[in-house]
Amino acid sequence: MKKPSAKVAGLLLAACLVVSGASSAARGSAGIVPGKLTCEYQTDPSVVDAQHPRLSWINTAAAGLRGQEQRAYQIEVASTEKALRDGMADLWNSGKVKSPQSTLVKYAGKPLQSRETCWWRVRVWDGKGNVSAWSEPARWNMGILDPSEWKCRWIGAPWQGEESLEALSQDVPPPAPLLRKSFGVDKEVASAYFYGTGLGYFELYMNGEKVGDDVLAPNQTNYGKRPGLEKRGIPVEDNFREYRVMYVGYDVTDRVRRGENVLGAILGNGFYNAKIHWVMAFGSPRFFGELHITYADGTQDVILSDGSWKASESAIVSDGVYSGEHYDARREQPGWCAPGFDDSAWQPVALRKAPEGKLVAQNGPPDRVMERLEPVKIEKLGEGRYKVDFGQEISGWLHLKDVEGAPGQKIDIRYICESPVGSNSYTMKGGGPESYHTRFTWYVFREVELSGWPGELRPEQVTAEAVYSDVATTGCFECSNPLFNTINRIWWRSQTDNMHGSVASDCPHRERSAYTGDGQVACVTVMHNLDAAAFYNKWIRDMWGAQNPETGYVPNGAPWQPGCGGGVAWGAAMNIMPWEFYVHYGDRDLLAGNYDAMKEQIRFMQNWVGDDGVMLMQTPNQWMNLGDWCPAFDFPPAEMVHTFYLWRCADYTARAAEALGKTDDAKAYRELADRTAAAFHKRFYDPQKGTYGRYGGNIFALRIGVPDEYRDRVVASLRQDILDNGGHLDTGIFGTQFFFEVLAENGLGELAYEAMNKRDYPSFGHWIDQGATTTWEQWNGENSRNHPMFGGSLTWFYRKLAGLNADPSQPGYRHIVFRPQPVSQIDWAKYATATPYGQASVDWSKRGGRFTMTVEVPVGCTATVCVPDAKVPSAVRTDGTGKKDGNIVYNGMKDDYAEYTVRSGKYTFTVE
Repeated sequence: MKKPSAKVAGLLLAACLVVSGASSAARGSAGIVPGKLTCEYQTDPSVVDAQHPRLSWINTAAAGLRGQEQRAYQIEVASTEKALRDGMADLWNSGKVKSPQSTLVKYAGKPLQSRETCWWRVRVWDGKGNVSAWSEPARWNMGILDPSEWKCRWIGAPWQGEESLEALSQDVPPPAPLLRKSFGVDKEVASAYFYGTGLGYFELYMNGEKVGDDVLAPNQTNYGKRPGLEKRGIPVEDNFREYRVMYVGYDVTDRVRRGENVLGAILGNGFYNAKIHWVMAFGSPRFFGELHITYADGTQDVILSDGSWKASESAIVSDGVYSGEHYDARREQPGWCAPGFDDSAWQPVALRKAPEGKLVAQNGPPDRVMERLEPVKIEKLGEGRYKVDFGQEISGWLHLKDVEGAPGQKIDIRYICESPVGSNSYTMKGGGPESYHTRFTWYVFREVELSGWPGELRPEQVTAEAVYSDVATTGCFECSNPLFNTINRIWWRSQTDNMHGSVASDCPHRERSAYTGDGQVACVTVMHNLDAAAFYNKWIRDMWGAQNPETGYVPNGAPWQPGCGGGVAWGAAMNIMPWEFYVHYGDRDLLAGNYDAMKEQIRFMQNWVGDDGVMLMQTPNQWMNLGDWCPAFDFPPAEMVHTFYLWRCADYTARAAEALGKTDDAKAYRELADRTAAAFHKRFYDPQKGTYGRYGGNIFALRIGVPDEYRDRVVASLRQDILDNGGHLDTGIFGTQFFFEVLAENGLGELAYEAMNKRDYPSFGHWIDQGATTTWEQWNGENSRNHPMFGGSLTWFYRKLAGLNADPSQPGYRHIVFRPQPVSQIDWAKYATATPYGQASVDWSKRGGRFTMTVEVPVGCTATVCVPDAKVPSAVRTDGTGKKDGNIVYNGMKDDYAEYTVRSGKYTFTVE
């Protein structure tokens, strides 16, 4: 997949272009055409181990068509592309199925076999019964379905044992191992596919070239048991529900040739063998894989990782995901992974123990080089010393290109960052142009300092490569206030900087840990901006797997690392994220698969509930008991935050039970939510002052729902608190998440605007005026300056200011509610997002006393459109013509909004 240049990527982001899933396939006689085919949320996934993979597509209508819908579909699946195109659906022909479903349709054909390649296509019937042309073919490849089918062995470097660096009390790792296997082929090859993995990271090579464009593979998981884990840092018992190791698949058919072939691998330490107090390692690096070759005559060969492989040290003299990477090109062995190489000096590999984790197909997006940034400024500091500025802070690495110097010339690369990021150096071999970039860690930087540079540095010799999980940017927000656009952009940068291995970290440098609290507080903002379905499908499973099946406890990070401090709001991710995933992606299977874990997490929480219904978690370790975090001024009471999250978890679990048809459970958890709300109000409301307190107290209360008899007093108290604070917020990460939307929902939209628009402490603008290109951990700028967690509050941009909302009763944006809440200082706002059914958008403006609002509804969806400032129905015109349209139904006036129901298509409403 070709990645855009930094310039193109910036233009795409700034222009707010959203891919709508349009297809180039012929339309046929139907008004809609299917395209953008995915399997388990992925485009042409290389390895899938679900026995009934779920298939999705997006229908698009011709420009100007309204009211389009899918009435039926037909899916064909075949074992080859030719068979599929010839109409020979030898695996599954669904026939014509009368259904509007176009997402997550389960494969229901012949039982799928391990390593099988499946080609598929779909056609649809529109509302008039007209059929489309077939979509362009898509494919998926099956993984290994039965663990007993694996015949390969885990192997590693003979100069290392099983133990981790930590177990050996060793700070500097030995050089990264090179592994190779030579084999012969004497027949025509029909297909060749590799299945395997390497821990912590690995790169696969074949016949002299790297395979695949992914990096930092495989995705991070809880690989297995770690003896003594409960005695490290924050004490959590090593009794998790699940341990997993992810394997990947690569199609290498075009790389196999007659004669000698070589399969090779380089191993990195990654998180499997990390050495720092934040984490606990698992063991030394190891590799595991099988190359399956099918010949044109139908016979097969399998090349296995086993004791016949050979090993040698690489030019990566040390690598650590926290400590950095150092490379000495003088140690390179040209041709090491190519035919004809003399490996007589190499050693036989050592067999390694298998991790406890179950081998599973990688189901989240891999890390890739997603952007390339050119220098915006180069400053010479002295002889051989330069500072290079790339304009914005990224996670990734510096790519050196075509550098010439003497053998042994060492270039030190210092990544300038307020937090530790590890060191990096490149030692030249001499003799011609040389290029280099890191392989097995990433750095966080905007600027780098180079020392030991030979000659004059040219701009084209250095590129900053942004590396993160391959999630597409599918949401775009813009408005007339440039500050708001910048706030949204710096959050996006911080969020993507923190997405590695299909988990989201708190910060991409210092800790690099998958905090569940940070994850849940920002997840809705993520879903509004990124195609995160495959990403969260994987990470939510990590959370499910991290739960203690005996106690129900979900830890502060998943995969768990013993440096992850947190509290009740962190474990609450187990209840919050599956529900939010269901609302935004409509995946009932994921909700059902996590439902029991949601119940178990509440069971754990109830251990800390007093007779008065108030929750306060009090373990001996304070880093398991946190309430809110990173406040602007002070904390609300921990028991207030804990009780709020007990209510929220009970509320979401009741909603999940209702969605899943579990009537008794829905009633029980609704009653628990109501009791908890009542306990919250009784304990924390001060009837003398009419308030729940500052620092988020009133925000949490209004989010729960304040009793009518004192709601007005609470809203007035909140308003006064903000005014007394100079119009600023005063909240930590969890209070801030709800701050702006709670104001908007309670008639304080102008105050929400003023708080978002601030440029002094505490505010997003205060960071930006100090040069921030990412969001920070603390309002005062202390500690990390790359934390996406405060971005949880930016949903106000999309759901309130722009006014595009998912409807939980018809999840996945099957029904959309457009209800902008304009404020006086904003002249226009627009937001677009790629839903499971196609692009939805809203674009409104105020000019010359006229309010204009255009909405876009995907095929097969409906929307409620609430047009503001419409004092009387006659003030609203649709599409400027007044012509009646059967796709628009007027529902009446509600709270100064004219309300309409519309079907798919684009509509413009104007209020004079």
